[in-house]
Amino acid sequence: MALLAAGSMTINQELHGSKSSKARIVFDLDGTLIDSAPDIHGIANVLLTREKYEPITLEQTRNFIGNGAGVFVTKMCVARGIPDQEHGRLLADFISLYDNAVSHTLAYEGVEESLQALTGAGHSLGICTNKPIRPALSVLDHLDLAKYFNTVWGGDSMSVHKPNPAPLHAAFDALPHGVEIYVGDSEVDAETAARASVPFILFTEGYRKQAVEKMDHAAAFSHFRQLPELIAGLLQN
Repeated sequence: MALLAAGSMTINQELHGSKSSKARIVFDLDGTLIDSAPDIHGIANVLLTREKYEPITLEQTRNFIGNGAGVFVTKMCVARGIPDQEHGRLLADFISLYDNAVSHTLAYEGVEESLQALTGAGHSLGICTNKPIRPALSVLDHLDLAKYFNTVWGGDSMSVHKPNPAPLHAAFDALPHGVEIYVGDSEVDAETAARASVPFILFTEGYRKQAVEKMDHAAAFSHFRQLPELIAGLLQN
């Protein structure tokens, strides 16, 4: 059974009065649909080794993900005492390696079956991620998931990125009419949904840094097999 948060009335209030049985569902990518940390960990340590710094851990990598490549490189540099003036060069090198960083990335268990069920039920799907658009599209193609999404917005698709709500609004606007729902795993996603005034469903097994009960969300789930039933139930309320 899906895990409903105590704040689930929020989503019921959002959906109250709507006669639509279809939804526009936008997903975050890293930590929500895919576990990309092993590949990001690998390219970060390629750069650090080249620069003669100690590698970062996989746990640090997961903690640094969420606000885009620029913030990731900033946190990596701070962790290893790398001067600020090296940020631009290392970011360019990081992005140059990012497009092909797919070999160790996996979709979370049940993701494809869930996407199949949601599209089969007539819902339209999109992605709004802070991952740069080229590596986002590359990993979706690698995992054969691109076919499920009508629109993909990356961290560099606009001049702003999450938690600014503009990319999320753009993703919803690119989809057919329906109830708007955002699915993500992190504090950044929760803030983005709140600023966009859309219901947020939390995947609890991603890269969040806070306890679930401390995060602003309407509903939560721990396995993707729960998501189609969860959304169907919410739309019926």
